Amino acid sequence: MDDPVTREAQAKDARKASAGEATARPNKTGRRKAARKKKTVSPIRRFIGQSVRILALCMGILIAIPLVLVPLYSVVPPISTLMLYDLVTFKGYKRTWVSLDDIAPVGVNSVMVSEDARHCEHNGVDWAVFYRVVEDYLDGGRARGASTITMQTVKNLFLTNHRSVVRKAVEIPIALYADLVWSKRRTMEIYLNIAEWDNQIYGIGAASEHYFGRPASKLNRRQAALLAVSLPNPKKRNPAKPSRTLSRLANTIVERARAANSYNQCVFPKKDAKSGG
Repeated sequence: MDDPVTREAQAKDARKASAGEATARPNKTGRRKAARKKKTVSPIRRFIGQSVRILALCMGILIAIPLVLVPLYSVVPPISTLMLYDLVTFKGYKRTWVSLDDIAPVGVNSVMVSEDARHCEHNGVDWAVFYRVVEDYLDGGRARGASTITMQTVKNLFLTNHRSVVRKAVEIPIALYADLVWSKRRTMEIYLNIAEWDNQIYGIGAASEHYFGRPASKLNRRQAALLAVSLPNPKKRNPAKPSRTLSRLANTIVERARAANSYNQCVFPKKDAKSGG
């Protein structure tokens, strides 16, 4: 005959074992459900999630680059995206950095009156011109850039030459930021040293030597004007062999540069104002 105490102990052990199994069972069930949920994530949703994360990372990098480099370029001579392209494709390029003080004043004034006569007046974006261009385009007119020297500078430094609404949307805030960080004088100095004047020819120093065989400090009015009007299309416009149209444009810039003292004070301080001629 079994001892009653022994039977009671066995019964108690059996109840504990049963309770343990009951407790363990939901955990196993929960793990199975979690595993099934993981397995039900479709490849399309996974691809979309990964794409969004990659896009967010790329956008973060694109925003960080100008945020860091714009202040650095206040003191360091920068290079443009086109220069980088020439380097990675093993073409090389010619660029001689020239300080603004070592550029003939007529060279600075000619580029200013040709590219952005209101350079000293706006905050990096000439909103009056920009809105007018947008209105003309919406009315069926031809698309025009409305780019200031600041906008062209940041485009050359951080973006591509491909025209698009997206590029312009990115270009504008960077230009506003750059205008806060750089002086107008520094912006002009950077622009004149990164602008493309021919294949693998960048900056007014290299362009002066390339086309006229003289340093930028020795440019005369005619040469400065020819360099200025070739900037919108440097691969088709040759300042050393100008067409009639290019010569006519240059004549206009020569006359405008003579009057540049009235609006070049942000580049040349009043006490050191330089003549356009």
